[in-house]
Amino acid sequence: MSFKIAVNNIRRKVMHSITKNVGSSYKEPDYGSLIPEDIKKVLIIRPNHRLGNQLLLTPIVQEVIERFPNCEIDLFVKGGVAFPVFENYSAINKIIQLPRKPFNNLFKYAKSWLSIKNKSYDLVINGDKNSSSGRLLTQLSRAKFKVFGDVNEEIQNKYPDHRHISKYPIYNLRYYLKNLGVVIEDTSLPGLNIKLSKKEINQGKSILNNIVDASKPVICIYTNATGEKCYSYDWWNAFYERLLTEFPDYNVVEMLPIENISRINFKAPNFYSKDIREMGGVLSNTAIFIAADNGVMHLAAASLIPTVGFFSVTDETVYGPYGGKNMAINTNNTNIDDWMRSIHGILT
Repeated sequence: MSFKIAVNNIRRKVMHSITKNVGSSYKEPDYGSLIPEDIKKVLIIRPNHRLGNQLLLTPIVQEVIERFPNCEIDLFVKGGVAFPVFENYSAINKIIQLPRKPFNNLFKYAKSWLSIKNKSYDLVINGDKNSSSGRLLTQLSRAKFKVFGDVNEEIQNKYPDHRHISKYPIYNLRYYLKNLGVVIEDTSLPGLNIKLSKKEINQGKSILNNIVDASKPVICIYTNATGEKCYSYDWWNAFYERLLTEFPDYNVVEMLPIENISRINFKAPNFYSKDIREMGGVLSNTAIFIAADNGVMHLAAASLIPTVGFFSVTDETVYGPYGGKNMAINTNNTNIDDWMRSIHGILT
């Protein structure tokens, strides 16, 4: 474990101990006081800069739009990734952006926090129950209805998949609304979705057709990941060679990271882009996407294609791609034969 990660882990534990009781003094509104049609201004808080965490916000945004058809939504996030992620969400009114490195821009950081205090909302939602700053910002906000994201025993007992970082905020919001007398049906949860336009999908198809034979479907792989989540060159090379053997009627394309790294040594036709929506457009034209746990894995799921995520360090029940034919595979207790059977199952 690096020094930076160790320091961040300590910081999180200290902040959690300080903020664990934030919201305990919040007085629950009266039963029947929340009328969905009257909710016009909603704030969703998720101060994290990573692409995956921004994409994992899209389900709760969809849920809010569904529950409150007259609302406009402000997002409180970190970094600039949220802009392209939510570009085609017409209900998004404003994205309040925290600087990624607050100590380099204290004025902007303070201004972002004060903007929450200076605006009135009808409903504020903390999008991550483990976020100390999310709880503090929810407390600071001016709103009658506040969802702090507390861990609830009833939710834990009722929903086996409640641990997923993208699902819990939805279960929590539904629980909160039910307790205020709003009729909520247990419908399926929204999946990740960046709402690609027809034009973006067609442009992605054109890019892909210039790389490989357009008559064959495409398996797309992404061999990079951060830190210990990244598999070795030998691992990926063995996996790639097996893919070629198992799926001769498919093109295998590698999407490259910004670092221009290929853990299969650029053996496959490849594609690179810094544009998140262009990447999504290309991915939407593939048959399946395969990667370790990373933000691009969630981008593939949000581009609405079958996605397989390999997990060996992080918890797949918390971060796995979900919905449709998406699948999280723990490589600690499975082998390459298992993985190939799963991929065959998805493709057929």
